[in-house]
Amino acid sequence: MTAETIQNASPTTGTAKAISIRDMNKYYGAFHALKDLSIDVEAGEFLVLLGPSGCGKSTALRMIAGLESISSGELLIGDQDVTEVLPKYRDIAMVFQSYALYPHKTVAENIGFPLKMAKATPEEIDSAVRAAADQVELGELLDRLPGQLSGGQRQRVALARAIIRRPSVFLMDEPLSNLDAKLRGNMRAELKHMQGELGITTIYVTHDQIEAMTLAHRVAIMKDGVLQQLGTPKEVYSDPANLFVAGFMGSPPMNFITGKITGGQFAGSGAAFAVAGAADAQSVKVGFRPEDCRIVDKGAGLLDADVFTVEMTGDQVLVTLRLQGEPLVVKMHKDFEINAGVTAGITMDPEHLYFFDGETGARLRTTAQTS
Repeated sequence: MTAETIQNASPTTGTAKAISIRDMNKYYGAFHALKDLSIDVEAGEFLVLLGPSGCGKSTALRMIAGLESISSGELLIGDQDVTEVLPKYRDIAMVFQSYALYPHKTVAENIGFPLKMAKATPEEIDSAVRAAADQVELGELLDRLPGQLSGGQRQRVALARAIIRRPSVFLMDEPLSNLDAKLRGNMRAELKHMQGELGITTIYVTHDQIEAMTLAHRVAIMKDGVLQQLGTPKEVYSDPANLFVAGFMGSPPMNFITGKITGGQFAGSGAAFAVAGAADAQSVKVGFRPEDCRIVDKGAGLLDADVFTVEMTGDQVLVTLRLQGEPLVVKMHKDFEINAGVTAGITMDPEHLYFFDGETGARLRTTAQTS
């Protein structure tokens, strides 16, 4: 690839490729780390693999990169089956959590290293390095060493080194986890803008659901090596497929109370209220999000609970209540005031209630929700 090609590459050049993951499995001896993963990623899409530590997301990414073998299944990049293809022939670029920069090389040398390995001429490398550095706003820092840079600047060097190759696919393994909260927010915005400008297919691994919600076109939520739900950020947040997804997405997370439904009436955890269109169930978890409920006077809501703490966060007040020892969090407006220790009511619109099987965690839908 010449410097001119690098400089002129754009989302319209057609360099991005689709990825097809078909029934992909990974075994480490008897341990089944990744179980029948199947996802089709569109060309130019930003897909986030999300889940807690040990869920298989980084394993899946390393298998796509070719750094881990595929025990069974198929992996296609574009029209090519790359299941057994060496990493260097997969036309991917990977950005790691640790940056993986050469400490003795300058910013320019780090960025240009892939082209040097590809035997590009010094003139081509210099032109391409300046173009990539300008894209991540590092043009004034090309002569510095990594040790002279901030964490955010080092991460931008790693991104520029990936960009310079103009690969078909970006793979990113928790690239922002070493940054402080403010810098993570800035880098999220930069990453999203950059990926949109370049149009390169991107698979991004994180355990941070805020990163997933803000970056992704679609989110693949994983647990114990199994894909739990695949959808847009709005879909997985507003319409969770099961109890795990419902509890994992959201900050603060969804509230849950346990009980049973009999004759259209929920009873449990000291609460009782009517549930329209719900089938009888002996073990049910009812969920509702902190922003979908509000605090009212005792006896005026669906349930009563004791106020445990009140936290002012700036733009809102988080009120944590206890219902038979279980915490429930309500988001209220910034001017809301209530004292700890009092008993208050919690209310919400019935359409904001979610129901899950208490044993399997499967989503239970009322007739109103399925119609």
